Amino acid sequence: MSCPIHPRRLFLCLLISLTFFVVDPSSQHIEVKKKQMREKVREMFYHAYDNYMTYAFPHDELKPLTKSFTDSLSELGNLKLEHLPTDYNGSAVTLVESLSSLAILGNSTEFEKGVLWLSENLTFDIDARVNLFECNIRVLGGLISAHLLAIDPNNRLIQGSYNNQLLRLAEDLGKRFLPAFETPTGLPYAWINLKNGVMENETTETSTSGCGSLVLEMGALSRLTGDPRFESAALRALRQLWRMRSSLDLLGTTLDVVTGEWIEYSSSIGAGVDSFYEYLLKAYILFGKEDYWRMFHSAYLASQKYFRHGPWYHEANMWSGKPTYWQLTSLQAFWPGLQVLVGDIAAANSSHREFFHVWEKFGVLPERYLLDHQIIHPTMKYYPLRPELAESTFYLYQATKDPWYLDVGESMVKSLNLYTKVTGGFASVRDVTTMQLEDHQHSFFLAETCKYLYLLFDDSFVAKRNYIFTTEGHPIQVVSSWHEKLPETYFSGNWTLSKSGAWESRASALSLQVCPPISLNSRHPEQQRESACHVPDEQINHKCWSNKECGVDATTCRLRTCSGVGYCGLWNPL
Repeated sequence: MSCPIHPRRLFLCLLISLTFFVVDPSSQHIEVKKKQMREKVREMFYHAYDNYMTYAFPHDELKPLTKSFTDSLSELGNLKLEHLPTDYNGSAVTLVESLSSLAILGNSTEFEKGVLWLSENLTFDIDARVNLFECNIRVLGGLISAHLLAIDPNNRLIQGSYNNQLLRLAEDLGKRFLPAFETPTGLPYAWINLKNGVMENETTETSTSGCGSLVLEMGALSRLTGDPRFESAALRALRQLWRMRSSLDLLGTTLDVVTGEWIEYSSSIGAGVDSFYEYLLKAYILFGKEDYWRMFHSAYLASQKYFRHGPWYHEANMWSGKPTYWQLTSLQAFWPGLQVLVGDIAAANSSHREFFHVWEKFGVLPERYLLDHQIIHPTMKYYPLRPELAESTFYLYQATKDPWYLDVGESMVKSLNLYTKVTGGFASVRDVTTMQLEDHQHSFFLAETCKYLYLLFDDSFVAKRNYIFTTEGHPIQVVSSWHEKLPETYFSGNWTLSKSGAWESRASALSLQVCPPISLNSRHPEQQRESACHVPDEQINHKCWSNKECGVDATTCRLRTCSGVGYCGLWNPL
């Protein structure tokens, strides 16, 4: 069975898992349900957005319980209104984050109003210390995405004149980021003052995500402006980070940008590391640079070998690979969505169902859940309206069209409206055991949570165009002109050798964008290509004592098992 995909399709390979089957999406009942849920999500978005515009704009984020605001992106958030700098007009982070969602919802009027306001009022020439990672994914990414949407004639979002104002703002912000990269290692400081650069005695500690998840936004900025400095800085930091990996291809959580030494050795797919994996794969999709794929493939195999325990992923020491913390973190819920892009649908489905089981158990997803004790972490009981589970649900529905994922989305919408909706917007949950609320509506609720839920029920925005979504949910269209051109004689070392007639070709399931289990040449049905889901057996000679010592088959993505005579293989029948 084959599943050919458009050459630049976002969803690189759609596998049909043995645990479910594709159902005809044209069913009238399903379509009616999707329309009803789409409108409910639309109402959610505008309830959050309108309250932000009424009570918090132009400041960063809304406090829905008190109907006030917070400037949470920078240290300005710790100052009272009368103590704000006289030149501060607000950075309107939630507005920036909402523009791409407004475009997806088809609200060209509000989109254009937002673009005009930002063009006339937003400035980054302020004495404010901001988190580089957060400012990059929220503000720089939001501006770049909105600019690309504004200039796309298919969207028709701007009725008046648009002269690249958002791109100029993005370029100004990108230039203010560059001093953060002036370190002996090339790894950027976690914090930067937008007016004065790196502050004296600034902390040198940062996270793997913080310095390894900048290349999508800064790479896109270089492609749009022709200034290579942004992409070069982000890529240099990413390569330096990769050089610091352990011999197991694992990276720690925090490090020192001056000395290049690791501070926290525990490695995971969760907080502090998560978007590092995400940006390796998505940078490969967006820019076509083979280096990104090589790094991702190695890192992905290591994660499968050292973190995966059935459907769960624990943390492990980066040097030894031994488990450190057996816990689920809500940020890990992005992982099934990433696995969809790789084509590892069976594993994605398995993990996603466990995340949703925890959601059903508590009504929402707690920040940390201790797997070894089956209880919530005592100090991390909160749910800040995070989008990751909705994101993975969207990807899995796109890959399978299984209506069960629509039921998951419906359940999430009901929970959000039941537990977090207040008259002033949507409030974070302070304690999922009591559903006590916290006075904060994060900008990512509009940028991601509502967006992915809407796209789950109405995918018309992505149906005929190819996008990748940044870690903050901002769409960037995949275009061939941004792809690195390779010479005809180039062969990737990652590809699998196969013979075809008198000549040899190299190809992979990812490069050819087909399902791993299929034959690519009907005359040679034995020829199959290796998928990124491949996990080798622990022993080279394939000997084993238990199933834990067996990996994942390279061509079928099926789990290998240990036979009665002690050898790994595909012993279980389909």
